[in-house]
Amino acid sequence: MYWYEEDIKQLEKVSLNRTYEPETIFYGSSSVRLWTTLNDDFKDLKPINMGFGGSTLAACVWFFERVMMSYQPKRLVIYAGDNDLGDGRHPEELFIFFQQLVTKVQHRFGDLPCYYVSLKPSLSRWNIIDKFKYANNLIETEIVKNTNNWQFINIYKEMVDAKGYPKKEYFVGDGLHLSPAGYQLWKQVINDHINR
Repeated sequence: MYWYEEDIKQLEKVSLNRTYEPETIFYGSSSVRLWTTLNDDFKDLKPINMGFGGSTLAACVWFFERVMMSYQPKRLVIYAGDNDLGDGRHPEELFIFFQQLVTKVQHRFGDLPCYYVSLKPSLSRWNIIDKFKYANNLIETEIVKNTNNWQFINIYKEMVDAKGYPKKEYFVGDGLHLSPAGYQLWKQVINDHINR
């Protein structure tokens, strides 16, 4: 986990130098970190971007206390897990990391409203898409059965066409990261869930 150290130090600096008390923490991998319009897109929710590049769900668990130490948010939005599977981990491992994260959130924040954004159907990881579907299914089932304060936001189904293939307009050239149209879609879907 040492390769994330510089990113984590940056997040700690952000925490020390902030000029407002964020109500919504967005936490996770580069899909969060690269969301340059996040503050405008969720202005009413007083957001803060706590994404760090290339992070895995395992890393989000590992650094959770350190990154969240000084915050008292009203809600938490998480996108992570994409890179775990991309690195060769199995959906079952990802599920265990998710359970660990739920425990850490409960310990730190109690019954805080939490939103887990499903893994997206990346073009560049289409060769392992069955792992993505299975991981999403495991996590959604866990949320529905066992967690009152968590919600599963199914972004996957919003990003595919009628044949179940990813819509190219939602991705930049690498087929992994989101395009402006992709972020607009995420903004709409996440806002709808939170405001329900």
